[in-house]
Amino acid sequence: MKVIICGAGQVGTGIAERLAAEGNDVSIIDTSPELIQRVNDILDARGFLGHGSHPDVLAEAGAKDADMIIAVTLHDEVNMVACQVAHSLFDIPMKIARIRAQSYLQQSWSNLFSREHLPIDVIISPEREVGEMVLRRLNEPGAFETISFGEGLVSVVGVSCDENCPIVDTPLKQLTELFPDLPATIVAVVRDDRLFVPHSDDQLIVGDDAYFVAQTDQVPRTLKIFGHEEQRARRVVIAGGGNIGFYVAEQLEQRYPQVRAKIIEHDRKRAVNIAERLSRTIVLHGDSLNEELLREADVGHADTILSLTNNDQVNILTCVLARQLGCARSMCLINSLGYTNVIRSLGIDAHVNPRATTVSRVLQHVRRGRIRAVHSVQNGAAEVIEAEALDTAPIVGKPLRSLSLPDGLRFGAIIRNGEVIMPSGETEIRSKDRAVLFAMAEHVREVEQMFRVSFEYF
Repeated sequence: MKVIICGAGQVGTGIAERLAAEGNDVSIIDTSPELIQRVNDILDARGFLGHGSHPDVLAEAGAKDADMIIAVTLHDEVNMVACQVAHSLFDIPMKIARIRAQSYLQQSWSNLFSREHLPIDVIISPEREVGEMVLRRLNEPGAFETISFGEGLVSVVGVSCDENCPIVDTPLKQLTELFPDLPATIVAVVRDDRLFVPHSDDQLIVGDDAYFVAQTDQVPRTLKIFGHEEQRARRVVIAGGGNIGFYVAEQLEQRYPQVRAKIIEHDRKRAVNIAERLSRTIVLHGDSLNEELLREADVGHADTILSLTNNDQVNILTCVLARQLGCARSMCLINSLGYTNVIRSLGIDAHVNPRATTVSRVLQHVRRGRIRAVHSVQNGAAEVIEAEALDTAPIVGKPLRSLSLPDGLRFGAIIRNGEVIMPSGETEIRSKDRAVLFAMAEHVREVEQMFRVSFEYF
C-alpha cells in the first residue's frame, strides 16, 4: 500500500513507523527541515519538505498512485485542504484527516465533510478519542486501561496484580473451573516489561499486568476477582481546562449527574470561558502545581485527579502532589513515550497517550480484511483487533482448534447476533461473526489473512 502522511510530528512519525515496518510504501510531508531530516535518518520512509496541501508537493510525494492520504498536521485547515486536493487532483481513494476544532464537528455541520463538499472519508478528533478513553477509565477505576469493542458489548481491560489479587499463583485453566459462568478470557500478560500471550498452564504472579477480554457488563465482577473493588468516582478534580479537560467535564455533567467535578485552569480567559459553558462544574483559576490551590479544590477528599494539561511534566507532578495530599486515585495525560515506564513507580494509577490513541484509530482503516477496530497496546508491541468474518473468509466454518494459531495470537470473544460468546477450541466462526483478538505485532498479518475476503464475495 502506498501512503502519504502530511505532518511529521509525534502522531505522523508514529503512524509512519508502524506502516513502514509492515512493508508499506510511506512518504511524509512536513514544513520543518529538522523533522524531515529525522524521518530520512531513522525511518524506512521518504521525507518531503513542503506544505502537505500544495499540489506540487503532493505530486512529488507520489500522490498520482497513492492509495491513502493521512493528514495529521497541527492545522485543521491544512489537513482539510490536503484531502480536498488529494481528491480533486489525484483521486486518492482513502482520505483521513485529524480535526481538533470542535466547531467543525458539530452535528449541525455534519454535511460539511461529504463527498460533494470536503471529501474526507475518516475524521479523527484526538480530543474526543482521548476524552472518551478517560471517561471509560473513570468508569472502571480498578483498571489501568479500558478499550471498548462491538458497540460497547465487549471490553478489553488492563489490570495490575498486586498482593491482594486472590488469583495469583493459580494456573489459568483452573480459573475456568473456579468461575465457570464468568465470560472473561485472559489474553496477555506483562511481566518484567515483557509482553506475552499466556498458555493454560501459566499462572499470574504479583507484579504482573494482565489484559482480559470480557462482556462489558461483567467487567466489574471480573475486576473484583482480580482484587479490585474500587468505587466509581463521585468527586473529580481536573487539572487543565483545554479541549480534553473541557470535553471530559462536559460529558460528566451530561452522563453522570451524581459526579461533582472541579477544573483548575491556568489561563484566566479560558477559565472564564469554560465556566460560562459548564453548569455544575466549579472552575478555579490558577496553577495545578500550587499546593494551596489544590487544597482549595479539596483534592485531598477527591476520588480521582485527572491531569490533562499540554505539559507532561506538569501532569505527572500534579498527580504526585495530589496523591500526597490525600487524593485516592490519579490519571494523567502523557505525550512522550519516555515517561510511560516511570509513571507506575510514582504511584500514578493510569495514563492516556493521545499519540497511541490516534495511531490506533488510523490503523483500523489501514488494516486489510474486514477489520472494524484496532487498538495498539504496550507502545505498539501488540494490537487488539475487532474483525468481521464474511462468507468467503478462510476462517469461517472451522473450529478454532484446527487453525493452528501461533503462540502470539489469542481469540478473546466472539460477537454473534448481539450475543457475546467466550471462545473455546471447539468454537466455529460463522459468517457475520465479529471476533475480538489479541495479536502480537508480528502476527497482525496473519489476522488480516484469516479475515480476508476472496473475490468470490464480490
